[in-house]
Amino acid sequence: MKSLFKPYRGLSKEIWVLFFARVINCMGAFIFPLLTLILTTKLGLNSKTAGFLMSGSGIIYMFSGVIGGKLTDLFGRKKIIVILNLIGALFYIAAGFMKVSIAMIPMIMAAGFFMSMSDPASSALVADITEPKTRDGAYSLFYIGVNIGFAFSPTIGGLLLKNHLNLLFLIDGGTAVIAMLLIMFFIPETIGKANEELGEDREMEKQVEGSTIKLLLERPILIFFALTMFGYSFVYSQWSFMFPMHVAEIFAGNGYKVFGGLVSFNAVIVLTLTPVITLLFSSKSSIRKIFYGGIMYTFGFGSLFFAKSIYVFILSAFLITLGEIIVTISSSPFIANHTPASHRGRINSILPIISGFGYAIGPFMMGMVLSITSINKAWIVIAVVMTVFSFFTIMLERYDNKEKETA
Repeated sequence: MKSLFKPYRGLSKEIWVLFFARVINCMGAFIFPLLTLILTTKLGLNSKTAGFLMSGSGIIYMFSGVIGGKLTDLFGRKKIIVILNLIGALFYIAAGFMKVSIAMIPMIMAAGFFMSMSDPASSALVADITEPKTRDGAYSLFYIGVNIGFAFSPTIGGLLLKNHLNLLFLIDGGTAVIAMLLIMFFIPETIGKANEELGEDREMEKQVEGSTIKLLLERPILIFFALTMFGYSFVYSQWSFMFPMHVAEIFAGNGYKVFGGLVSFNAVIVLTLTPVITLLFSSKSSIRKIFYGGIMYTFGFGSLFFAKSIYVFILSAFLITLGEIIVTISSSPFIANHTPASHRGRINSILPIISGFGYAIGPFMMGMVLSITSINKAWIVIAVVMTVFSFFTIMLERYDNKEKETA
């Protein structure tokens, strides 16, 4: 049992502060997980208008990160995280004192804009306070923290949504303020680490001069990685699109209940097996682990071609969750290990746009596939796509090794 905690031993005080800040923040994250229900059932929007608002805001939030990434590399990680998240929290708190009406919508959108703008700063901060040997453990710990928080927030939020919408805004904003206060008082500014002397084992992290475009042209591996993760995101988007649709088709009348149970099963697997997987794969490179995660996705989603009973869905959810864990805890370390400290904010704002586009178009593209074939056969398409992108990671690993040998 003690060996399960090996990846987390030796992590700095700052890592543990960030862990508790994420748990607190996610435990109170009610608004965005419940946004569809808030817009439709509480604010009276129809599904088309709500969908337009959510899609439009999602695109805006992606590009707000580009602004945040530039600010992060200019002014510092901690400053940007604290200032922008506190502004976002204040919009939530202000909404909490408003009458329930569509006038809340600008407050919600503004809060999301500023909080999304701080995401690159958070990624840069973690990269600053970790080293390659501790990054897997740190990102694994954060992943657990996020899931601990989200294990509570949807349930609590669902109970309060009907009669206490204003309270949801106040709690969401309040927990965000508490999390930011932890960072403000216990985390030092780390932008100065961009100027530190690093050893040969961290050659790729050394400060460089020039624009982000220049850096990406000099390090195409970052673009290749983002394009590979585009495929992974495309496939993973089916967990929230085709998967529940298939469950509803097989278990007519009980689909929502069955899918809810599978989502809970996913959360339990994440919380219990993340330390195990982190330890088991600790000797593998980040990109090799992402390959293994892709194989899990291939078999997890592909097995649904045979789905006729609950047992196939349980097996599929288990394999998909294993893949999710492996990919999630390995992607950020790969980016951190290949990005100069001087450009961490900007790189962590641009790459998610490329990879996240796969998640955005996944439902649309597979919706077109479903218009010409059955959902069972559509899973074959997903399995083929995932197989192709999984083997792209092997090519990426070879390219990376070759670059290191010639460096």
